[in-house]
Parts: sequence; structure tokens; C-alpha cells
Amino acid sequence: MHRCQWATKNELDRQYHDQEWGVPLHDDQMLFEFLILEGAQAGLSWSTILAKREGYREAFDRFDPKLVAQYSEEKLVALKENPKIIRNKLKIKSAVTNAIAFLKIVEEFGSFDTYIWSFVNHTPIVNQWKDMGEVPATTAISDKMSKDLKKRGFKFVGSTICYAFMQATGMVNDHTLDCFRYNEVTNL
Repeated sequence: MHRCQWATKNELDRQYHDQEWGVPLHDDQMLFEFLILEGAQAGLSWSTILAKREGYREAFDRFDPKLVAQYSEEKLVALKENPKIIRNKLKIKSAVTNAIAFLKIVEEFGSFDTYIWSFVNHTPIVNQWKDMGEVPATTAISDKMSKDLKKRGFKFVGSTICYAFMQATGMVNDHTLDCFRYNEVTNL
């Protein structure tokens, strides 16, 4: 069974690739999870984040944005000491900032899903890459998304992070043509 190149390093990568990556996601709490995890990944590998994902879920109340938005300074200090997550003060603080901004979007648009999927007209972009080397790090859409999220107060949402978020949540199908998941994800 042929997979995208990046998904052959370890079992966690394979499972994530085979079950989640590129699958259109419309659940607000899961979208919030990916937004926080992609921001945490900045400067690190996705494998590192996957290995800490359960720790993040425990530490951040299963990514309930209503709870995360209310974190106190004491909670942030405790998170900074938690070895189960990336202990970067700015990334931890951004989760709270982003939860507050996330909830404002939900209030304005009815759901984060409605807002974020509007960047792709509520339809996944299906690319046709032969090799992972062809896959861009950013696009005009991720640039636009990043700019709008920043304007709304989000942190750690640069264009590269936004494009990775788009890939993870199925807003774009970047499985290579020879990957067994390409057609499966395209036909969802």
C-alpha cells in the first residue's frame, strides 16, 4: 500500500495519515484542536506534536474553547510545567488568546466551521500532486486566511500554519496521486 512520503517514518504518522489527514472536518471542537496543535508545531515536526497529542488533550480540557478561554494565569503557569506538551510560554498563551477569538467567530458566524470553510467556498480543493516536493507550503488562500485570523486576534496563524491546518482538516486534499488515500479522501 503506497502512502504519502511523510507518513512512512513511524506508526503514529501512518495512523494519522491513514485515518485523519485530509479528511474534511466540520466539528468546531476538532477544528479548534487542529488550530492549536498546528500553532504548537511551529518550528517543530508534526511527529513531535502527534506524540504529545493525548497530553495536549488532557492539558487543554479536550480542546473545549469555552474552558480554554477562561484559563487563569495560574493555569498557564501549570501548563508551562507540563512535560506532556510543548512548554513554550507564547504558544501556551496563544491557546487562550485563540480560544477567545474562536468564540467571537462562533458568535458572529454561528460556527467556526462556517467561517473557516468559507475560504474554500465550503468545498475541498483537490490537488493532483505526483510528488510531495510539488506541495506548496503556502497558497494565496492560506495567505488570506492567515491575514484574516490575525486581524481577528489569533496568534501562531502564519500562512504556513494555515496551509498545514487546511491540509489536516481536509480543506485541501494534498495526498499524492499514488497514495491509496487520494481517491478515498476525494470521494468523501
